[in-house]
Amino acid sequence: MIEDVSQTARGRTASVVELASELIRRPSRAGIDDYGPVLGVLEEWLAAHELPHRRLHDATDALVGLLVEVPGGRPGAWWTLDSCVDTAPYGDEAAWSFPPSCGDIVDGWLRGRGAADSKLAASMFCHIAADLAPRAADLAGGLAVLLDVDEHTGGFGGARAYLADPHAARPAGVMIGYPGMEEVVVGGRGLWRAAITVHAPSGHSGSSRIVVGAVSRAARLVRLLDAAALPGVAGGAGFPLPPKLSVTAFHGGQGFSVTPDRVDINVDVRTTPGFDAHDAETLVRKAVAELDAELPAPTPTEITPVAAWPPFRLTEDEQPAAALLSAATAAGLTVRAKTAGPSNIGNLLAGEGIAATAGFGVPYEGLHGIDERAHLAGLPTVYAVYQRAVLGLLGG
Repeated sequence: MIEDVSQTARGRTASVVELASELIRRPSRAGIDDYGPVLGVLEEWLAAHELPHRRLHDATDALVGLLVEVPGGRPGAWWTLDSCVDTAPYGDEAAWSFPPSCGDIVDGWLRGRGAADSKLAASMFCHIAADLAPRAADLAGGLAVLLDVDEHTGGFGGARAYLADPHAARPAGVMIGYPGMEEVVVGGRGLWRAAITVHAPSGHSGSSRIVVGAVSRAARLVRLLDAAALPGVAGGAGFPLPPKLSVTAFHGGQGFSVTPDRVDINVDVRTTPGFDAHDAETLVRKAVAELDAELPAPTPTEITPVAAWPPFRLTEDEQPAAALLSAATAAGLTVRAKTAGPSNIGNLLAGEGIAATAGFGVPYEGLHGIDERAHLAGLPTVYAVYQRAVLGLLGG
């Protein structure tokens, strides 16, 4: 089987790159571009290859992804390959050395926004589904391929629509096609986010009346948050990363002559099993209480929680991590299991009790930055690893 999978992977490379290039040439920047064109390319390809698929819509009826379903001929669990086809914005296009939507190949690199994250993976997963479809009767359970948008916004609309779809089989696990060939990402920190509103009396900056304005009060709160004690790595058994608190936005005031009566702050806390969302909220509320006691104002500081996702981490013998790691070893790779600092769809899935890996793919450069590109030399190996992992999970 190993040799068959490897030969298939080598034979699919040109077609995978061709489809990925077409996807890159359809700009799909999250929150900026219309997703219709990029999803349309995928729909045409799936229809041409007679793969059953349907559109996914969110609660507002916006198109947020495509779902491919290949049912096996025997009872068993369903497994999902997931790749986003929306992208980060381009940033300063003048800083790029090539057009962000070129989709060309130079010196073995596929170039353009989405090459690494994650249009090449989307193409690869579509091809794997096409490979498995003719032999589906021999497989147990089923394979779904989720091609989602609204990922880079952090809204995860495609994944949410998939999980809410009453017609979709609930997956036992998901493998997300983020890039990087040296590691299989088996976990990630969670998060707790809040918007904080700091109040104070407004006044004229030239007035003889001394007023501790909202900017000064908010600056003091930032110092309190920055100084807050967080546990180290040992705070979560077996979890290799510590929690982290960041103040990520600070807005208030206008002009020079008025001290503002309000400043809005965003706080992002990355959580771990030993320091969860409740702990994060408790820490922030303690800092706010200290501010209001030290520098009182007529209106108390307000905390509005915005989001909370749990951390997750699979052991190396849990599926689908075990299948992916085993397939990488069978392909001659030496990879390590990694727990990532940033959050991703794996956190959303963890909140639903669904196991996930969140990264294994081709080497890359410029992800979310300028000159994004993916190195194609490793594509046949990455393709073979995912196909081998899927076949193992489906009893093939």
